Amino acid sequence: MSKPVRVRFAPSPTGPLHIGGVRTALFNYLFAKKHNGTFILRIEDTDQNRYVANAEQYIIDALNWSGIPFEEGPGKEGNFGPYRQSERKALYKEYADRLIAEGKAYYAFDTPEELDALRTEYQENKQTFIYNHHNREKLNNSLALSEEKVAKKLENGEKFVVRFKTPVNKTLEMKDMIRGDIKIDTNTLDDKILFKSDGMPTYHLANIVDDHLMEITHVIRGEEWLPSMALHVLLYQAFGWEIPEFAHLPLILKPTGKGKLSKRDGDKHGFPVFPLEYKNETTGEVSRGYREDGYFPEAFINMLAFLGWNPGTEQELFSMEELIEAFDISKVGKSGAKFDVEKTKWFQHQYLIRKEDQELAEIFMNEIKDRLGDSRLRGNDNLKYVTKVVSLIKERATFISDFWGLSSYFFVAPIEFGAKAVKKTWKENTTGLMEELINILKSIDDFSTENTEKVVKEWITSKEIGFGKVMQPFRLSLVGALQGPHVFEIAALLGKDETIKRLETAIEKLG
Repeated sequence: MSKPVRVRFAPSPTGPLHIGGVRTALFNYLFAKKHNGTFILRIEDTDQNRYVANAEQYIIDALNWSGIPFEEGPGKEGNFGPYRQSERKALYKEYADRLIAEGKAYYAFDTPEELDALRTEYQENKQTFIYNHHNREKLNNSLALSEEKVAKKLENGEKFVVRFKTPVNKTLEMKDMIRGDIKIDTNTLDDKILFKSDGMPTYHLANIVDDHLMEITHVIRGEEWLPSMALHVLLYQAFGWEIPEFAHLPLILKPTGKGKLSKRDGDKHGFPVFPLEYKNETTGEVSRGYREDGYFPEAFINMLAFLGWNPGTEQELFSMEELIEAFDISKVGKSGAKFDVEKTKWFQHQYLIRKEDQELAEIFMNEIKDRLGDSRLRGNDNLKYVTKVVSLIKERATFISDFWGLSSYFFVAPIEFGAKAVKKTWKENTTGLMEELINILKSIDDFSTENTEKVVKEWITSKEIGFGKVMQPFRLSLVGALQGPHVFEIAALLGKDETIKRLETAIEKLG
């Protein structure tokens, strides 16, 4: 690539950032880093009616949490700022005026009522109203009116928009890095509004001007912008500017595979569609976020990378560095990518079990202390103890929030025993066996997992009884249920005195 690669993520601050937007940011970031380029954040806030005050900070926080830092943008001013379109307002009129002066755009004074009447008239004739070369010279605009009338309307302050004058009888040949060659007959296009009556540019004009002035080399964006590609290419041509390369990413689809993934799908099926929790300051409604649901950012990003992209290998777990190395935009598919809730949890589980036990234990310690207080925590602030507990239970967990449910008996002795488990395991002779087991355990000096298991199993063998007759009620006594890791691992970690104490409690309650 001859020019330094520069890409941008350009969201609108109209609410929380959907995971589809995060994926667009991610693919831009991966492409930039793969080619030693620059990743830019630009806030496209031209739609003031839908502007939400806390949305910009949410976007920045979401990118930072996801590990997708921008190098230029709000708060990181480079040589191409400002990076909010509302702060670049004065720029756009100059370019709209330039197109008008060169006959490539025009003033349109049509009122909403006039346009509605035309749409109704066309519908009655079973036609669709399109504002373009078919009718533009017959409507209320500077192409149909004399220069004097146009000047008078402008002088009187009549409201107008600026429309692009779409070329006629032209076949536009374009190339998309994902979708290949695309041809468009310009006669089918309408004359899009470039500048609105409120003095703000539309997305189309601001987008092109900003991309040009910021020297954007590659425009990587969602599939929903594919219909706008023709207009944008025509605008580049109208200005005589170099056209960046385009890539339009496939949609993220509902879990059913039918339709675009929405917040409603998340609400219905119980999963987030936003990276961070979001509170609507107007309604007070709170939307779930992946961070608050307990996902690691690395798992979240790894999941997103596979929505539409495939490395072409069997590898599924990628660090950010590995993603950058492997990323190839030609391996992004054209078809929509179906969101899979269970696969998302699988990624989270894989990252959880690969994390260091102590790192997880440090987080888990906070929950334990919140639940029990320091005074009731076995081992108090004994990180070594909690780390060992984590090592025994994390394979069964998806989130750190699962740890307490899987390990509470390591910190609080059971006071209740599951009725079904009792009925299954505590038979007529069980009390006697557990009393004998207590005596065996009292005789053990080396209470390590391996030695305790060896001594107890030799005793069971010598009695010529089934292992289940001892091991199941033993587990029930320690855990309060028939679950958990290897029972001798549990006993070793609880220690000899606590193990015996729990057996005595079970005998007292169940015997």
